Amino acid sequence: MTNTTFPHDETSAGKILQALDSFEIEVPSWGFANTGTRFGKFIQASAATSTEEKLSDAGRVHAVTGCCPSVAVHVLWDFPDGIAGVEAVRLAAARHGVRIGSINPNVFQDQIYKHGSLGNPDPHVRTKAEEHIADCIEIARRTGSRDISLWFADGSSFPGTANIRGRKKHFAEALHRLHEQMDPSQRMLVEYKPFEPAFYHTDIADWGMAYILAKQAGERAKVLVDTGHHYQAQNIEQIVAWLLSENALGGFHFNDRRYGDDDLTLGSIDPYQVFRIFAEILYFEWEHGERADIAYMVDQSHNLKNKVEEMIQTATTAQELYAKAALIDFGRLATLQSRSALVDAEEVYRDAFSTDVRPLLREWRMARGLPEHPLRAYRESGYTEAQEKARGEKNRARTASYA
Repeated sequence: MTNTTFPHDETSAGKILQALDSFEIEVPSWGFANTGTRFGKFIQASAATSTEEKLSDAGRVHAVTGCCPSVAVHVLWDFPDGIAGVEAVRLAAARHGVRIGSINPNVFQDQIYKHGSLGNPDPHVRTKAEEHIADCIEIARRTGSRDISLWFADGSSFPGTANIRGRKKHFAEALHRLHEQMDPSQRMLVEYKPFEPAFYHTDIADWGMAYILAKQAGERAKVLVDTGHHYQAQNIEQIVAWLLSENALGGFHFNDRRYGDDDLTLGSIDPYQVFRIFAEILYFEWEHGERADIAYMVDQSHNLKNKVEEMIQTATTAQELYAKAALIDFGRLATLQSRSALVDAEEVYRDAFSTDVRPLLREWRMARGLPEHPLRAYRESGYTEAQEKARGEKNRARTASYA
């Protein structure tokens, strides 16, 4: 596929500029901290060691990209003082030029969740999990956050060890009760994963299961699509299209994957897939004449790449792929599809994807007082070196604890 030089005609340029002005993608606080696999952690000297430091790093990403104004936070990890510490976190975000975004409960880390949370056969554990999520709804209320993003590690690892229908019932009842506690402006996003960490069955294993639970919870419950967690060769953009048609798509956790995990940089393996997802969304918006209410979020953390640099890579890649999708002539595409003009219809996609939008992206940045080259500007700022000095001792101490 050839790399098409961007045609600086008024219509095409206008499409891209309008798309870039409207595009925002939320970065995750946990993407700036030391992370690892079940085999261990590789500590970085500049990695964030506190909520304040995570928000500082997120602020640097937004400062150079202009498209990451909010930060997804993980309760327990980012609110060590619980509800009492919410205002301090909100003010810290403001100091660093960002705001608190989606609120992510944690109903998988505590030892009591060994056999699940809302699906646990023990009613006391289910109550504990539900109370925690209710606290997260209150935290969202105090931070002015709209979305409560729910992922559950619930499932079983051996046949015959769990009442699958019973667990589904527990989930449906709890999510409905929690939905009733939300403010009218808040949303519940139900995420699905085909596996992780259960090996036999996962309680919310695909988009259909998440959709059913969201519908039973209430009208402000939607489905969250994690692009990394699907079976191989699954057509994610078809799932997106179906959820859009059902008014059930609430948001994304963007990342990339080689197999089943989701911690690779967005677009690093299959940028055409991300383009196709954006294309389905923009096609839907073209047909309906209004923007779809979708939260674009990142869910990835890296053990080897510099944390802030990797997030800048992700944000700028998302901007490029969204801009490419905005170039599609959907009117022409619809006509070609209606005629089953297969080659010409596919070429509409191929031409948009192969167009180099980076020159106009640089123009957009300069016109808005942003650095022309975000990654270069970040490196020249000396931020990483400064944080290595400020955080190095704490991170070296953590390295020793993993020895």
